[in-house]
Amino acid sequence: MSQETLAYEDALRIVLGASTRLPAEDCPTRACLGRVLATPVISDADLPPFDNSAMDGFALCGNSTVPAGIELDIEGEQAAGDGIAHARNGAWEIMTGARLPDGLDRVIPVEQTERLSSKRVRLLADVETGQNVRNAGSDVAEGENVLAAGTVLQPQHLMLLAALGVGNVSVAERPRVAVLCTGRELIDDPAQMLAPGQIRNSNGPFLAARLPLAGADVVHVETVGDDAAAFEAALRRALSAGAKVIVTSGAVSMGRYDFVPQALERLGAQTLFHKVAIRPGKPLLFAKLPGDVLLFGLPGNPIAVAVGLRFFVEPALRVMLGLSQETPRRVPLSKPYSKKPRLRFHLKSCLHIDIQGRLALEVLEGQESYRIRPLSDANAWAVVPADVDALPAGALVDVHGVGHLEFPLPCEGIA
Repeated sequence: MSQETLAYEDALRIVLGASTRLPAEDCPTRACLGRVLATPVISDADLPPFDNSAMDGFALCGNSTVPAGIELDIEGEQAAGDGIAHARNGAWEIMTGARLPDGLDRVIPVEQTERLSSKRVRLLADVETGQNVRNAGSDVAEGENVLAAGTVLQPQHLMLLAALGVGNVSVAERPRVAVLCTGRELIDDPAQMLAPGQIRNSNGPFLAARLPLAGADVVHVETVGDDAAAFEAALRRALSAGAKVIVTSGAVSMGRYDFVPQALERLGAQTLFHKVAIRPGKPLLFAKLPGDVLLFGLPGNPIAVAVGLRFFVEPALRVMLGLSQETPRRVPLSKPYSKKPRLRFHLKSCLHIDIQGRLALEVLEGQESYRIRPLSDANAWAVVPADVDALPAGALVDVHGVGHLEFPLPCEGIA
């Protein structure tokens, strides 16, 4: 184990080196929302699958422009859902989305026509070849790569897959993660009155809610007191639930009740580092349990938990999901910022549009690791490197979304 306080970059390198890409699995399209594509989707059909009308009107044909004033016989009618029809020389009444009869190549809107009788129509405007026609394959051509590997599937992707008749896709297996919160002061039941010295457990609900948004499958959540034996038993329950990643909060510092490092040693774990030059979350611990299960021991303060999840656990999840590592955006600061040197700071921030319509970043008040309210107001993380101690207004800073699969939308109404 490294006893020294590691730079963030060195610690992250260890985390990424210990993380392994998970296999792919087939998933029904109807159940793949939020999943990560393991292989690209190649269309085996045209979309639209046939030439069809873009509006209600009359379909017709001609060698060039069909001029206004011409009168045509109405040969037939074609509604959406009708099959193949064969035209001769006249016009066909046609509905939006209906397949064009073979031999016809243009559509005039019904409002640009005059119905002379049930079988006769006069054109009130010129009609060009291809006018108001949606050609087969004009949206997607057969053989086209429509979704790349690594795409996080959203509703618009499911719309496309459904339109192409794709019933199953290959997606990355979800990393199975367990959450263990430690502390005899923690109360899980919101209806329970707090005794003196007790606090409500906020880390457990936060981790259980955010991990699925990061692409994980939470398989076990438990709160244990400051007891090494109880913690070891909880770890075994997490492993029995199939966890390949375990995220703990609390009991990793240097106090009397910080028993996690010793408990891991008794379980045969290899601690790869313990302490990183960051704020918040400096005492963060990273270990590998037998069976290549990764354990992230996060300090107990809520914002240290949020930072540990966002900047250590989520990069590991990206490896497991087959995603490349993130590239932060660079956004100018709206106000000057200064910090202590030698530590990399992770700052609760708000990305917004200023009064000139420019994108800017505001570092929020209340950066202490116990303060949850500013985190609820934040829509981004700003990162200031360890070797920087002051930045003027307008300086560019690295900006990350609240989660690795999410990038913030700017706030409104900030001057």
